[in-house]
Amino acid sequence: VQPQLLVIDSIQTLHTNSIESSPGSVAQVRECTANLLRFAKQTNIPVFLIGHITKDGTIAGPKVLEHMVDTVLQFEGDRHHIYRLLRSIKNRFGSTNELGIYSMQGHGLFPVENPSEVLVSGNDSLSGVAVASMVDGIRPILIEVQALVSSAAYGTPQRSSTGFDVKRLNMLLAVLEKRCGFRLAAKDVFLNIAGGIKVDDPAIDLAVAMAILSSNADIAISKTVSFAAEIGLSGELRPVNRLEQRLSELEKMGYEKIIVSSYSKGIEKKHKHIQIVPCAKIEEVVRAVFA
Repeated sequence: VQPQLLVIDSIQTLHTNSIESSPGSVAQVRECTANLLRFAKQTNIPVFLIGHITKDGTIAGPKVLEHMVDTVLQFEGDRHHIYRLLRSIKNRFGSTNELGIYSMQGHGLFPVENPSEVLVSGNDSLSGVAVASMVDGIRPILIEVQALVSSAAYGTPQRSSTGFDVKRLNMLLAVLEKRCGFRLAAKDVFLNIAGGIKVDDPAIDLAVAMAILSSNADIAISKTVSFAAEIGLSGELRPVNRLEQRLSELEKMGYEKIIVSSYSKGIEKKHKHIQIVPCAKIEEVVRAVFA
């Protein structure tokens, strides 16, 4: 048999008679992977190894598998949503800054050509919603940050987050309370990233803070406004990277205004269809958005 492509599903179930241990052990996985690696190099046939992962997203069992192969690709996604992210964790022959976004349909996986359109609803009348310009790898994506702030019905306020680090959410709430004077200590705060994706780009800090303030004041933010800035512990706005790519994506999607840090370097005025509003503090952003 001379296949054009070999797919092993899964590497933890293979075994070789040259090793006495059971399938899935370190010795079996190492020996089976070494044989397949030798086969791929001798025949020039691409070999895909499928491995089980834990709930944390890491490869289950022996970590030696990641060190032996050339590339590690990982599918991410919530089983309650149709979108799947394909990330490159390791790539011996190229960059790991690529990201593929797919939708899970009834007859297979299909690439999402413009994820910004499906991750942003476009409803302009809801409070507690802000649009953030994030970059995952080298790909700019617009995402919708949803927040709900309400009076705590019980003694201890709840802090809940889906798709965003809850520790960073607590830090942003402390900054809004201490540096900006917003009374949120006795409020329940619920945060959600639309689409079921997980975000770790610090550039969405400002969008998270503005979504919380919008829900707290029950004032909607215009959907023509986007945010891209990191928030420091003193309440200042810190610059983010790849700002030109973010601006190009916003301009393509028809946005009219983006609020960034006034410390951002190299902001060019070649984007004629979008207004760049530099701010140094969160208070300046509140005045610019809710004025």
